[in-house]
Formats: sequence, C-alpha cells, structure tokens
Amino acid sequence: MEVITSVVTDKDTGIRVDIYVARALDISRSYAGNLIKNGKVSMRNRILKANYRVAEGDEIVIEKDEAEDLTVEAENIPLDIVYEDKDIIIVNKARGMVVHPAAGNPNGTLVNALLWHCGGELSGINGVIRPGIVHRLDKDTSGLMVAAKTDAAHKSLAEQIKSHTARRTYVALVHGNIVEAKGRIDAPLGRHPKDRVKMAVNMKDGKDAITHFTVLERFGNYTLVQCRLETGRTHQIRVHMAYIGHPVVNDPLYGYKRDAFPIEGQALHSCALDLVHPITKQAMHFEAPWPNDFKAVVQAVDGGGV
Repeated sequence: MEVITSVVTDKDTGIRVDIYVARALDISRSYAGNLIKNGKVSMRNRILKANYRVAEGDEIVIEKDEAEDLTVEAENIPLDIVYEDKDIIIVNKARGMVVHPAAGNPNGTLVNALLWHCGGELSGINGVIRPGIVHRLDKDTSGLMVAAKTDAAHKSLAEQIKSHTARRTYVALVHGNIVEAKGRIDAPLGRHPKDRVKMAVNMKDGKDAITHFTVLERFGNYTLVQCRLETGRTHQIRVHMAYIGHPVVNDPLYGYKRDAFPIEGQALHSCALDLVHPITKQAMHFEAPWPNDFKAVVQAVDGGGV
C-alpha cells in the first residue's frame, strides 16, 4: 500500500474530496470514490466522506493500493496513427487518454489500443503494463508519441531521448505576457515537499531539467509559446512555466483556480517529434495539428472572450 499526503491549495478550495482525490492522483472519479468508500481517505485521522468539501491547508491522506499484476488486454480503441512500420509506430494521442494501465485505469489506455492495433507485437522491455512505451504524455496532454515494436527499436529510441538527440516540441497557452522572445529554464525538479502527487523545483535534490521556450504570439494577458524539452521530467513544462510565473492555462495542478476555458485539462499539445529511425538511421520529422479544443482556447483569448 502507498500512503500519499496531499495538501489542498487555494485553487481547489470548496470542491468535493472525491473530485480532489481524482485530480490529485490522476485517477478516475469512480476509483477515487471507491477509495473513499473503503475508508482509504482521511484527514487528521478522520475518515472522510465523498461529499466533504476540501479547504486550503487540508492535509488529505490517501491510502492507495499498489498496482496489482495485471493481464493487459488488447482493446479495439481508435488511434490517430501518424506513421507506422515494422519497428515503430507514431500516434497522435488524444487528450484524456491515459498512456498505460494502472490502479484506477485498468483499461481504455493507449497500451490497450496499441496491443490491439499491433497484434501484440510491441517491445517487452518495459514489461507487461507498458509494452512498447518509450516515453509518456500526461493524461490531459495531447499529441505525438512514439512506441517501439521491437526491443532493438526500443533501446535505440530510449538512448536518443536520454542523449537529447530526439527532439520533442510542444505548444502551450500560458498566463501572462512574456516579454522575452525566447528563454531557457534550467531548474531541477523533484517531488513537492508537502504534496507528493505534485512535482516542484528543487535546487538541492532535484534532477536536472531544462526547457527552452519561444514566444509565438501574445494576447495581452496570455502568451502562446513553443516549448522544447532538453530533458523529460514528469510535468516538466507545466512546473517550469508556473515557476517563471506563467502557468499553463487550465492546468488543474499548477495553474490558477478559476480558469474558465473550453478545454478539459491543461492547454498543452505535443506538436512535433524529431528522431532518427532506430533501424534505418533515417532522420524523421513528424507534426500533429492542434486539436479542436486547443484551437478553441486560443481563439477565445485572441478574441478577448476569456
């Protein structure tokens, strides 16, 4: 069993604890409800009910069952395939899709879909739960991902990501007017000292994390930026942009409390991917257009509607 303590911030004040737990652990609301029903969510040794409204400063203790050994089943889930051959597959992941099964998300994931589409022919390096998965995107981040069909392809792609020769480029809408045309954020990341479900800049014990950003367009109180990862830490862009005072719009963990935008989750999209084919050694470039919800957010701020 994993025990997680999450401290409620001002932006979550007033929401039901089942919604808070679902957001904090990135799990389904039904799974969060089951944890609460089974007495696994408490505060100051008091078991909470699902209708409890959290307040700023509440320390919510969550007892989360360890992920059990799963037999991951192939599922016929539609995929937006950008490229595919016998070694790799590039997909444009939809916002809201979890990458691999875990407690609370045993199915309906990208892995389930890949197993169906590829007939089970995926790299086994990352085990049964994450076959073929070389890198990941957060549930509510859309865009390009590469998966490996063979172990040889997996090893090559993993090395490219580790050595920064594979380039991942994102587009994000952030709060505030960034005056610089471009910038480099070099701030190590680690677990948040008080809220273990979040990441934070940790100058002493964090792992190296570098994000490059370029301003694409300014909309007064908002800025459209392109971000390129030099490293690939959990929530890296989201934490780094919040760290410099420009959190990603509609980010439920690191953004502002009362964002009111037509999008579920953060306005962040993996728009381009550059890599060398692991077998042919050919340089490859892929792009994914902005999803409609991302376009809607940009149009809203462009027209001054939000």
